[in-house]
Amino acid sequence: MAYAIFTVPTLLFLVIFFYSPMLMSLRYGFTAWNGILPAKWNGLDNFTQAFQDKYFWIAVRNNLYFIAFSIGVQIPFIVCLALVLSKIRRWTGFYKTMIFLPTILSTAVVGVLWGFIYHPEAGLLNQLLEAAGLGAWKHTWLADESTAMISVLVTNAWQWVGFYVILVLSAIYAIPVTILEAAEMDGASSSRQAWSITLPLLRPVIIVMILLSITGAMKALDIVFVMTGGNPYGITEVMATYMYKKAYRIGEYGYANAVALLILLFTGVLTSVFGWLTAKQEEARF
Repeated sequence: MAYAIFTVPTLLFLVIFFYSPMLMSLRYGFTAWNGILPAKWNGLDNFTQAFQDKYFWIAVRNNLYFIAFSIGVQIPFIVCLALVLSKIRRWTGFYKTMIFLPTILSTAVVGVLWGFIYHPEAGLLNQLLEAAGLGAWKHTWLADESTAMISVLVTNAWQWVGFYVILVLSAIYAIPVTILEAAEMDGASSSRQAWSITLPLLRPVIIVMILLSITGAMKALDIVFVMTGGNPYGITEVMATYMYKKAYRIGEYGYANAVALLILLFTGVLTSVFGWLTAKQEEARF
């Protein structure tokens, strides 16, 4: 009875706020529905429309940019930063707090803050470039097709670096000191220890970070919505913002639900492929 008291309410919340909306989305994804009139079954028309829509594929490409930036730039930077912090013996609490601080801020606050930083006239970034004698590099960062997406990616990375750094630091501190001491006695330098001992032992946490990066990138919405709204000319659109606009601005709720299902499908495929590749590497190692 005691177990039921604690588990049943949680299960009810899960069914009401997770499984029911998911089943409704699955149902409406195969219909033509404007959110008011009764939904009309249209089979795979919504999915066919999505695959033929160039703006949908721009959104897919931008989600892939999120993943590529996270894996190729953000995670290596995080690991290097964590390795440096693990060697610091003074003011470690201060450094950890400063790095983790952006993570506790809401995405809306982060987006508005960096919107001011990227401001073409009063923005801190352009002001610093001007002060450094690099006025020619001043830019309308969020309004230029060549820089808008990378500006959003940098902002998103800045917000989540602290969370992942703490995660990596926890794994580093869990490494037995005796292993590193033995390597040091054998003459291994700090860089050699990091490359040959620490990094291989960090493999499990790096795999977790990659999985979190994939799932987080595929559902990215708020940072793009706050900073650019998908502009300029839809060049920063991601699948979630594209879905939102189709539903709440155009009223194509059936099509928007189909896009939501595609987000779920693509996320499942990407994580499954990554899991398969990881398993293959594990088999090759052993």
